[in-house]
Amino acid sequence: MPEIKVPELAETISEGTIAKWLKQPGDYVSKGEYVVELETDKVNVEISSEHEGILAELIVGEGDTVQVGATIAIIHEGETLSTNTEETTDSVEPNDLKKPLVNSTNKNEDIQMKPYERIIASPAARKLAREKGIDLREIPTVDPLGRVRKQDVVQVERKARNQETYATTPVTNQTGQTTAVDEGKSVERIRMSRRRETIANRLVEVQQTAAMLTTFNEVDMSAVMELRKKWKDRFYEENDVRLGYMAFFTKAVVAALKKTPYLNAEIQGNELLIKKYYDIGVAVSTDEGLVVPVIRGADRKNFAELEGDLVELAEKARTNKLSLHELQGGTFTITNGGVFGSLLSTPILNGPQVGILGMHTIQLRPVALDKDRIENRPMMYIALSYDHRIVDGKAAVTFLKKVKELIEDPELLLFGS
Repeated sequence: MPEIKVPELAETISEGTIAKWLKQPGDYVSKGEYVVELETDKVNVEISSEHEGILAELIVGEGDTVQVGATIAIIHEGETLSTNTEETTDSVEPNDLKKPLVNSTNKNEDIQMKPYERIIASPAARKLAREKGIDLREIPTVDPLGRVRKQDVVQVERKARNQETYATTPVTNQTGQTTAVDEGKSVERIRMSRRRETIANRLVEVQQTAAMLTTFNEVDMSAVMELRKKWKDRFYEENDVRLGYMAFFTKAVVAALKKTPYLNAEIQGNELLIKKYYDIGVAVSTDEGLVVPVIRGADRKNFAELEGDLVELAEKARTNKLSLHELQGGTFTITNGGVFGSLLSTPILNGPQVGILGMHTIQLRPVALDKDRIENRPMMYIALSYDHRIVDGKAAVTFLKKVKELIEDPELLLFGS
């Protein structure tokens, strides 16, 4: 019978995790219709069927890791699903899950079969339920004929494990010592998503391989705020998108990168790859963690185009609709912790990039205008983390000063400074 397999995704992706089955056994599937959502290190991908028919069997369950090219489901070509296309199923006695199963020809086992509540389950489901000590009567199934399959048992076992909140649980503290959570204290054990694992591993890898350093400056946001206030209504009417701060900072970053090209580079072996294009990554927070979609050719786009790209990419990120292309190949990253109220932070590099700009919350602070005058101004701290292996302090300070200059006099951005 036709099979649904994990397709080739990208050179750097060799496996993924089944995030969610969009179809269940017994459902009719059209050719090209999405049947499963696959979570990879970078993005969630929906896999479609290349065949038309009834979804006969799910080979793997949600949460399972699968390799590229692996078979994950079986399609029965036709409009009905006959019983001979399914795994061989047997009636099992619900109270005998932990005992060896026998058939009528086995004279050495003596298990009394009761005439009521006979549960239909596949051999794989029976075996797993017996190993896990799960009563088949407590397992919900989506099979149209009511048969319990292996993935149903896996789902119940995983749910029970995740919802176990009262236990004496070994915990490893920062010193590497193993301690125990006192019995009766509420805890929740949640498996890390593949994306969260990847983020964690890469952040640690960057800190271990790069000579990361952060330098700071502060920006008076008065001019940008006045400009936005003056033009925001007309800008929205003409472009159907709102004028935000990120477009100003993206423009300023591109101009600053042109003055400090080593911040738009990466290390490859014993060589520096200095990039003459400006694909700016913008960090977006999602429920699954931080993702960094990329604005291509940011140096060639006007404010409306930048804001339009930002809105589109942010929406795709939050709905898991980003493509691999939209996440790969950035040359520099901007992250805005200010939207969550962060006053100051040291952003971590998004390898293999060698620079990342951190924006922070806007706060009224007293600013000395001259030796006689002090005035409250809307100020923002900005932070540049950079790889000191190829970027010197002079270049880092020059970059931040350029960003500060352009944000405090945003009309300069109109001349492509």
